[in-house]
Amino acid sequence: MNSSDAHPVDIAIVGAGAVGLAAALALAESGRSVAVVGPLHALRDGRTVALLDGSWRLLGELGLADVLAERAAPLCVMRLVDDTGSLFRQPPVEFRASEVGLDAFGWNVENAELVEALAARVRETAAIRLVPGLVSEIVADEAGVTLTGEGFPPLRARLVVGADGRQSRVRAAAGIAARDWRYPQAALTAILSHTRDHCETSTEFHTRKGPFTLVPLPGRRSSLVWLLDPEEADAVAALDDPAFARRVETQAHSLLGAMQLDGPRGRVPMGGLSVERFGAGRMVLIGEAAHVFPPIGAQGLNLGLRDVTALREAVSDSSDPGAAGVVAAYDRARTADVRLRTGAVDALNRTLLADLMPADLLRGAGLLALSRLGPLRRLVMRQGLAGGIGR
Repeated sequence: MNSSDAHPVDIAIVGAGAVGLAAALALAESGRSVAVVGPLHALRDGRTVALLDGSWRLLGELGLADVLAERAAPLCVMRLVDDTGSLFRQPPVEFRASEVGLDAFGWNVENAELVEALAARVRETAAIRLVPGLVSEIVADEAGVTLTGEGFPPLRARLVVGADGRQSRVRAAAGIAARDWRYPQAALTAILSHTRDHCETSTEFHTRKGPFTLVPLPGRRSSLVWLLDPEEADAVAALDDPAFARRVETQAHSLLGAMQLDGPRGRVPMGGLSVERFGAGRMVLIGEAAHVFPPIGAQGLNLGLRDVTALREAVSDSSDPGAAGVVAAYDRARTADVRLRTGAVDALNRTLLADLMPADLLRGAGLLALSRLGPLRRLVMRQGLAGGIGR
């Protein structure tokens, strides 16, 4: 097929999840024509996203904060609890948003609710075209990229954005190498109600199997992310709803009182992914096409939204969104941030799994420093917990 026969757009985004939809809205702001290619769907499997302050402000700029505020709970306190049984176990460490002048570190919302809100906003935006088909072929040349697939006419874009997840077709077409690894863990997710108020506090217990985290939702409800070894995860997942809720309550040391299931639950295998670079030719990567790591510290989706902000800035001053200078600027902007956060989350998760005295000592010393050193606390809160977009 001749590329001149394809429908032209400035930017094509492959992948219609939360990060891809947010990128479409952010990139369409400058008047560029945008196509989002991929089926719109978000499983209701108990997963929520803690949108940290920087991400929340980005969504506010995209006109979504008011809509999401009705469905989200503020995260005013972040509590870390060493529940490993280590000899070097430190007392719980609490971070309060008020310490850095914020009302909340962020807001927690169901992933499906977020995708639905983004999709509704995208449908209202004239500059964005939704293409529900799946891409089957990506062909690039010096002037642009042609996308073909079933259910839609070919698209021709000056820039293609890969928001198509861990098995990214865009990443493969761009020739970008990735390192993919697995952890001996699976995450159980659920939404539960409880008899005690969460007081807008997210609590992350660090256990020998990985983090066990309860994150506030509106009312006396919380979302759960619980990392276990796969065999135990299967056993717990096989429990009926009342037994599962009792098991969660026991693991939480009855922090929130009696619990019961108040929504769907799911099971997700755990792994990580990093890429050698974040763009090549006329293609760039965002979200889980560029980085994957365990759900620790609410960094996953927030890092993807930081990708969106960096990409918006990279293309803002260029008449050609896929120019070599734009792609290079985006790669430079994301390299240090993504490497640092991926490395930190990976290291913490591996120290929890190691069950070695030096690792326990190092982790305990880190928690002690966070509890005692004011400047370090504030740095962690601003750059790690608040998300830092635009700061």
